[in-house]
Amino acid sequence: MEVSMELHRENREKLCRRMREKLESMGQDGNGEVLLQGGEEHNRYDTDHTPLFRQESYFAYLFGVKEPGFFGSVDVSTGVSTLFCPRLDPEYAVWLGEIQPPKYFKELYGVDEVYYVDEMADVFGVKERSSSDWKLYVLYGKNTDSGSFSKPAEFQGIEKWSVDKDVLHSVLSECRVHKSDLEIELMRYVCKVSSAAHIQVMQECKPGMTEYQLEAIFLHHVYRYGGCRHCSYTCICATGANSSVLHYGHASAPNDRLLQDGDMALLDMGAEYHFYGSDITCSFPVNGTFTNNQRIVYGAVLKAWKAVIAAIRPGVSWVDLHKLAETRILETLKENGVLQGDVEAMMESRLGAIFMPHGLGHFLGLDTHDTGGYPLGTERISAPGLKSLRTVRTLEQGMVITVEPGCYFIEALLVPALEDPVKSNFFVKPALEPFRHSGGVRLEDDILVTANGCENLTICPREIEDVEAVMKGGSWPK
Repeated sequence: MEVSMELHRENREKLCRRMREKLESMGQDGNGEVLLQGGEEHNRYDTDHTPLFRQESYFAYLFGVKEPGFFGSVDVSTGVSTLFCPRLDPEYAVWLGEIQPPKYFKELYGVDEVYYVDEMADVFGVKERSSSDWKLYVLYGKNTDSGSFSKPAEFQGIEKWSVDKDVLHSVLSECRVHKSDLEIELMRYVCKVSSAAHIQVMQECKPGMTEYQLEAIFLHHVYRYGGCRHCSYTCICATGANSSVLHYGHASAPNDRLLQDGDMALLDMGAEYHFYGSDITCSFPVNGTFTNNQRIVYGAVLKAWKAVIAAIRPGVSWVDLHKLAETRILETLKENGVLQGDVEAMMESRLGAIFMPHGLGHFLGLDTHDTGGYPLGTERISAPGLKSLRTVRTLEQGMVITVEPGCYFIEALLVPALEDPVKSNFFVKPALEPFRHSGGVRLEDDILVTANGCENLTICPREIEDVEAVMKGGSWPK
């Protein structure tokens, strides 16, 4: 898929418009330049091995630059965009290819001006002399998912100018929350590629394989057929009890288990294309046929998934949707004799967090957990389950958010709950026992909030009969 640099030009225009509005509300003019520093290449530890570079997301949002070592600026009042490329050593041409001049990057990325990084001080000196009260707006703020802070741009001589670190982060983060038509088109593509890869994995999966073979099928498909060299995150290929490990697949749990007949698989995998990602989870029996107990758990999650998808529209609270998903899961477990008692009382005791300890979903875009979940003035809820929500916002048109209800049997949560004087009363312990150590189920789709509802960007089978048919070789979509 060819991506137009118009996408990034529109992003820059949006930022300038929002910056002028923000500064005007603060009683300030827009005399200044937004300055971002792109990502830098780093060798692995003390070696000369350089892992594949991926651009810093805010910089990618505004400029679409894939190379390391760049800076970029945008004049707040005029929108004039400038890239600053590194001046490379002649040895670069020997080992890494032709050294391109500034005009090459001007044409490639559709910006107004390109200079070398070592010319930044001179360029900004000219801009400052042409405007009163001129300043540099750099990116500095806390990521509410990681707790880490963005790195403000730094270059030799920056101390000569007035530098503002307070305004840009909240404005630029909010720009990324609502996707443009070109961003949505790109995300439709990467979701389509990732969905097709999930389907291929389902059709090739069988007992006796390893989890990493499922991962390999996915990675091969998205790269060979979709041109997706990067993934949005490390693949989670969990089977059996591993499927209750929410972030399985890390270095200490490396997708290496042998698939057993009767296992459920939970595969959370998403490709990335031109910086924009997908995040899709499919759950299915590795032998292609659901057992009765697997149908119960899968059915609980499917009911929650359907209820949330049907309820999504502008003006709906994400917190309310999370509680709706919890309610449907608890209701289904009660209907099948695993739980007993009043569902509202279960909700009041936060029993839902035992089965779904994570949040219902998160914003998606240039990052898997995209920016803007907690804008200035909003706070996390401290209650179990709800404290894991990655946003508490009211939905708005143009947001892309994941819907990922899940039901897991996690011993680290079940044991304390069974010992709790209130929560323990809701469990039918003999009926619960067969589900323990069985893992869990999650269904995750990437959802665009539209004017009157939503559009599901994911194209994967969800009904039990459809999952079984696809695993037997049936085509999808039908």
